[in-house]
Amino acid sequence: MNEELNISMDITSIMNNAVKLSAIDLNAKASDGFAQKLAQAQATLRQASAEHGDKVTFACSLGAEDMVVAHLINSLGLNIGMFVLETGKLHTQTLQLLEQLKASSQAPVTVYIPNNEAVVEFVKREGEEPMYKSIELRKACCQVRKMEPLGRALHGKTAWITGLRREQSGARAEVPLVDTSESRVKFNPLADWTWGDVWHYIGTNKVAYNQLHDEFFPSIGCAPCTRAISLGEDFRAGRWWWENEAAKECGLHVKG
Repeated sequence: MNEELNISMDITSIMNNAVKLSAIDLNAKASDGFAQKLAQAQATLRQASAEHGDKVTFACSLGAEDMVVAHLINSLGLNIGMFVLETGKLHTQTLQLLEQLKASSQAPVTVYIPNNEAVVEFVKREGEEPMYKSIELRKACCQVRKMEPLGRALHGKTAWITGLRREQSGARAEVPLVDTSESRVKFNPLADWTWGDVWHYIGTNKVAYNQLHDEFFPSIGCAPCTRAISLGEDFRAGRWWWENEAAKECGLHVKG
């Protein structure tokens, strides 16, 4: 009995003292041709700035990809402002990273929040967590907390920049570097980067990132709509996990 107890205690001790691997440790692995991808991303950002001047803006979600783009904009010294949508439902870790970005970025960072009256009315009518009741209500919540502020952030802009990657999901598999299919041009400098490329850049350049990534959150949105994923799950499985794959967009990157 004592022997079994000692073995159990030893296992517990090993687990408690094990070195916790970070998202960088687990994911940083540059793909073949990374240097060319990096040069292409830099060229895409320079193109956005040269062609659109102060009419281009960067939509920063504070995810790993977007922290890379923010770092590239600053390291290139480009006059490209960036904005963050503070929905009122973000994780504490995300809000902490936002403060870090605001303090360290040479490029201006503007924070957009939802219309308070609209949020109060919506919550009064549908409750604090309507997203679990139906896809329609979840999208309505996204409309109030994300889409309306996004409209204000993009008002008067002729182009915007995102951290979209083709690898993120089936719905994003055809993301181009420069999308001219709509009236407002969209630049996606990391379109062909892998998850390993993203973390290789973060590790190499000591880029600040959301600590939830260390807790197996590859894709991070609002707190009620995001969870950690398990080994083997799809990259965006932790977003709106109660819905089918076809519905998993908030509207920010849906055409039409």
